Amino acid sequence: MTLVPVTVALARAIVSGDLSGVDAAPGWPHADTLDALRPVAESGVADGAFLISHEGRVVGDCGWFGPPDPEGTVEIGYGLAPAFRRRGLGTAAVRDLLEWVEAQEGVTRVTARIEATNVASRRLVERLGFTVCGTEGKDVVYERFASST
Repeated sequence: MTLVPVTVALARAIVSGDLSGVDAAPGWPHADTLDALRPVAESGVADGAFLISHEGRVVGDCGWFGPPDPEGTVEIGYGLAPAFRRRGLGTAAVRDLLEWVEAQEGVTRVTARIEATNVASRRLVERLGFTVCGTEGKDVVYERFASST
């Protein structure tokens, strides 16, 4: 499993439906991928967006929703094609993403919003040291304080 940084050009291509620049696994991209890459394509800023590659194929994506706010908080998101779930790839990808996020200047806290019914994803973040800090609608909000703090 490898995290591959997304370029603006690649984000624009994927959002427009052009997958010629990637070897996409079945089930990728998914609806959340387009929601995640659209801001990159529109803003022209790709910092913090990654494709999840497994055996040379793109099986998912992850990243942050932007640099830290004034309090040092960032939110992350991630997703895998259904056929690649429950193999440890998500945990490995989020672990690597957290390593990158927590190395960025000013980051003190990382959050993730997960639909309450998504038990597998909730367990994933709990394994990586996140704890519940609240709820918002149908989502459970998790937090983890940066290891460098």
